[in-house]
Amino acid sequence: MGISGINDGWFIEMSDQSFAGQARALKVKSFLHHGRSKFQEVLVFESESYGNVLVLDGIIQATERDEFAYQEMISHIPLYAHLNPSKVLVIGGGDGGVLREVVKHNSVNSVTLVEIDETVITLAKKYLPSMSSAFNHPKVDVKLQDGFMYLRAAAAAHQKFDIIITDSSDPEGPAAAFFQKEYFQLLFNALNGTGIVIAQTSENVWLNLQYIKQLMTTAREVFPVVNYCYTTVPTYTSGQLGLIVCGKKQGTNLVQPIRQPSETEQENMRYYNSQMHSASFILPTWAENCLNR
Repeated sequence: MGISGINDGWFIEMSDQSFAGQARALKVKSFLHHGRSKFQEVLVFESESYGNVLVLDGIIQATERDEFAYQEMISHIPLYAHLNPSKVLVIGGGDGGVLREVVKHNSVNSVTLVEIDETVITLAKKYLPSMSSAFNHPKVDVKLQDGFMYLRAAAAAHQKFDIIITDSSDPEGPAAAFFQKEYFQLLFNALNGTGIVIAQTSENVWLNLQYIKQLMTTAREVFPVVNYCYTTVPTYTSGQLGLIVCGKKQGTNLVQPIRQPSETEQENMRYYNSQMHSASFILPTWAENCLNR
């Protein structure tokens, strides 16, 4: 089985659907794993400059060098925007990075991770140990199943969460359903009254602004408060990754953190701080006019 995206010792990420006309390349130092799980093609390699790299269906998901910029922002923005986040649900995130960040919060009593592809978890534990360090944390419960099915079952059982983090891969293959109105409705139903949900948008304002606008329009059909923010991740095409944040309660302020990191919490963060939280919602004029006016 050939390895897609490999050319003369370089991994080249190309996707006509997600970022037509652009590509991102990393020099390969050694191959660590390549194969197919039940759901997708999985590649792990050691790069020359970004450490170990996880690739799903030809798209870079995480590298050891810059993963914290994404994991910290998608985790801490909703957690610090909530007064007392106790019960957290993570959908996707089989690499464990979000889990690592969520358990840093003393207020969190339980974290449920729902991941459909066990292979991602297994490989993360082997090749991305700094990301997957929280899988054995006593607050963590892992469910190997489809996120949609879990949310439907949670609704039937009247389960509610304070924070839901959708850490899915791009809207292709098994993650495609995570970007539809039905999914936002399931998220809304699974939140407590003051609950907050955050999801990666798979795009940023430089790549596909109209897609983000459409996604926010869909979310606003369900949630009374919807905002867009972003983080900088060098190994994502164009260097930014967008996040959509939704509050169940009218008037929820997602832009200003309601809590501040303690000294100990801040010492364990490399990207997030309270100023970065608010600054990440500030958009260039053309993007602000498109998305929020």
